[in-house]
Amino acid sequence: MIRTAAARFDARETHVSDPQLGDLPLWDFSGLYAEPADEAVSADIAAAAEEAKAIAADYEGKMADLTGDQLAEAIARYERIDSRLGRVMSYIGLRYYQNTTDPARAKALGDAQGKSTEATTPLVFFTLELNKIDEAALEAKLAQSEALRRYKPWLDRLRALAPHQLSDELERYLHDTSVVGSAAWNRLFDETMADLKFSVALPEGTQELSIEPTLTLLTDASREKRAAASAALDAVFAQNIRLFTLITNTLAKEKEIDDRWRKLPSPQAARHLSNQVEPEVVQALRDAVVAAYPRLSHRYYRLKAGWLGLEKMAPYDRNAPLPQVEDRKVGWDEARDTVLGAYGDFAPKMAEMAETFFARNWIDAPVRPGKAPGAFAHPTVADAHPFVMLNYLGKTRDVMTLAHELGHGVHQILAAGQGELLSRTPLTLAETASVFGEMLTFKRILKAQTDPAKRKALLAGKVEDMINTVVRQIAFYEFECRVHAARREGELTADDLGEIWMAVQTESLGDVFDYHEGYKNYWSYIPHFIHSPFYVYAYAFGDGLVNALYAVYESGQVENFEGKYFDLLAAGGTKGHKELLVPFGLDASDPAFWQKGLSVIEGMISELEALDATV
Repeated sequence: MIRTAAARFDARETHVSDPQLGDLPLWDFSGLYAEPADEAVSADIAAAAEEAKAIAADYEGKMADLTGDQLAEAIARYERIDSRLGRVMSYIGLRYYQNTTDPARAKALGDAQGKSTEATTPLVFFTLELNKIDEAALEAKLAQSEALRRYKPWLDRLRALAPHQLSDELERYLHDTSVVGSAAWNRLFDETMADLKFSVALPEGTQELSIEPTLTLLTDASREKRAAASAALDAVFAQNIRLFTLITNTLAKEKEIDDRWRKLPSPQAARHLSNQVEPEVVQALRDAVVAAYPRLSHRYYRLKAGWLGLEKMAPYDRNAPLPQVEDRKVGWDEARDTVLGAYGDFAPKMAEMAETFFARNWIDAPVRPGKAPGAFAHPTVADAHPFVMLNYLGKTRDVMTLAHELGHGVHQILAAGQGELLSRTPLTLAETASVFGEMLTFKRILKAQTDPAKRKALLAGKVEDMINTVVRQIAFYEFECRVHAARREGELTADDLGEIWMAVQTESLGDVFDYHEGYKNYWSYIPHFIHSPFYVYAYAFGDGLVNALYAVYESGQVENFEGKYFDLLAAGGTKGHKELLVPFGLDASDPAFWQKGLSVIEGMISELEALDATV
C-alpha cells in the first residue's frame, strides 16, 4: 500500500509514524527561528534593510578609493547582510516546501521575497562598483590587506562576470523586478506540480496520488502498476501541458533577453561562469557521454529487456526492478544504519557529521500531500546548518537518495567554515560528496551480498543509477541546449518541445524502447529546467569525477586520502576543480579523465553480462 501522511500535522511534532517504515523525522527549525510569528524574523529583515542603507551611505561611489582593509570591512558588512537575509529566506522557503499548497506558507514566501528584494535594493551598487575597480588597483589593495586576500576567490568569481555587467540603473531595475519575473514563474511551476492529482487505476482499486508516489510506481515490480502510473502521468501532463509550455517559453525567452543584453556568447555561458568551469571541459564531457551511449545505455537496456522477458520495453520499464528482486520496504532505521555504516567505514568523522542530521531532526522524510517532490539538501547559511528533504517510500533507491543528500549535507557543514560568501561550492563540485556517499553505501551493500542473483540485482540497480546520473542528465542537458537554441528562433509549441524531447530520449536510450504517445510530455515535470537552466550537467560531471576519485581511493596510491578528501570538501568555493583535484593526480580538462569515469560503468555492465551466464 502506498501511504501518504495526513495533509495537516502539528508543527511541534518531531516525526510521522508509518506502519511499514517506522518513525520518519520532520524538520526542527529551532536552529533558525522559533516559529513563523517569531519577532526575530521581521527584526532580521528590518535590520538588514537598515544596514543596507548604511552601507550605501558609507560606500556608494567610493569603493575604488577604499584601502584594502576598508574594502575588506565593506565586504564583511555586505556578507553579514547576505547571511541575515539568507537565514530568513531559508526558513520561509523550507516551510513552504513542506506544503506548497498551503496559502499561508505561499503568502509568507511571496512577502519575504518582496521584502528581501526591497531591503537589498540599496546594495545593487556594491558588486557593480567592485567590478569597476581597475585590475592593477585591486591587486595593490590585495597586496596591502590580508583581510581582503581572504575574499579573493569571491572577487575572482564576481569579476569574471564584469564583461557582462549592465548599467547601474538597469541592474537596479532587474533586481527590483526579479520577484515578478523568474521567481514568480518558478513558484507557479512548484505550486502547480505539487497540487496535481493522478488517478492511478491499480488492481486493488483507483488511488488519487500526488506526483511523488505516482513516479515511484514506475519502479514497482508489477508491470500492470507501472503501466497504470504511466497512463495517469500521461493524462495529467497532457491536461496541463499548455501551462508548462507557457512557463518554459517565458523563462527561455527571459533568459535569451538577459543573455543578449549581457553579451553572453551562448545560453550555457552564464552557468559555466557560475560553475567556474571552462566551456571546453563541459563540451568534452558531453561529447564523451554521447559517444558512449551505445556502450552504456543502449547496451544495458538490451540486457534488461531480456531479463524482463520483453522484446521491446516501454519507458515505464526503464527503472523496473529485476524479476528476481525481493520487493520489500526498507525501514527508516535500517536505511539510517546502512548509510551511517558506509560513511563510518570510510571515516568515522563522516559518520559522526551525518548522524547529527538524524539526532537533531535536520531531515524531513515522509511523503505528504502538498510537499515538494524530489529531494534536496539546503545549506541555509554558514552560521546555521543544512536541512535535508526526502520523500521516503522505502525503496532501495530511497536509501541511495538518503546517502546522496547526506553527502551534500556533510559537504555543506565542512564548507561552512569558509563563511557565507566563500562556502558556496560551484555546481561542478557540489555533487562530489553526494555521489561519493552513494558509492560508499553501494559498495558496502554489495560487499555483504554473496547470493549471485541478489548481487546481480544490486549491480543492475547501481548501473541504472549511474546511467540516470550520467546518460540521462547529459540527455537533459542536450534537450535544454536544443530548446534554448530553438526558442531564439521563435515561440515553441508543446509539440515542438515534445519532438525535441523524443529525439533526445531516442538517441540516449536506444531502439529497444517503444515510446508511447504520452511520453512526449515528460519533459514538463523536470524542475531543473525551470529553476536552474543547464544545472543538470553538474550531475554527470560529479559522477565522472567521483568514479575517477573512487578509483584512486580503492587503489590506495594516495597517502592520507581521507584527509585530502575532507580538505577538498572544506574548501567550499575557494578553489576550482583543477586545483582541488591535483592532490589526487586527476585533471578534468584531460579528455581521458571522462573516459576513466565512463569505463567504471562499462565494467559493471560487463560484470552483469558475466553474471548472466551463472544466474
